[in-house]
Amino acid sequence: MSQTIATRRPMTRKSRRLVMIGTALAVLAVALGLVLFALRDSIVFFYGPTAIAEKGIAPGTRLRLGGLVQPGTVVREGDQTVRFSVGDGNRTMTVAYRGLLPDLFREGQGVVAEGVLQPDGSFRADSVLAKHDENYMPREVADELKKQGHWQDGAKPK
Repeated sequence: MSQTIATRRPMTRKSRRLVMIGTALAVLAVALGLVLFALRDSIVFFYGPTAIAEKGIAPGTRLRLGGLVQPGTVVREGDQTVRFSVGDGNRTMTVAYRGLLPDLFREGQGVVAEGVLQPDGSFRADSVLAKHDENYMPREVADELKKQGHWQDGAKPK
């Protein structure tokens, strides 16, 4: 009767190191995948009013609203509160902001407001960023503005 004894060679230092590196890379890949999955909707630079309406974003959600300040909608109140409408060519959304506005803020210019969506469909901003042109406009919004004739010549969507 012959016995076969499986002999196992001990792991060398090099093979143990390779196993450790492979395990660490696998753990990092899983962690990165989980983070990206959790942030899949938050990675967007900003949403336009149309995207907010189409996605059905719940009131109380913190996000960035971007678009053009609609002409004739800027109303300044006595306590540094400013109300204005932001539009993307299809829809507009009313924004309320309390504080000092950037120097570049004006009607017809691009703006990104960061804040919270209100239950009545308006937007309460706690910061406002004004842009000198539409260089940071998403391609879909820029295409819609071109169709409606609101696009500024020389501006390029990203």
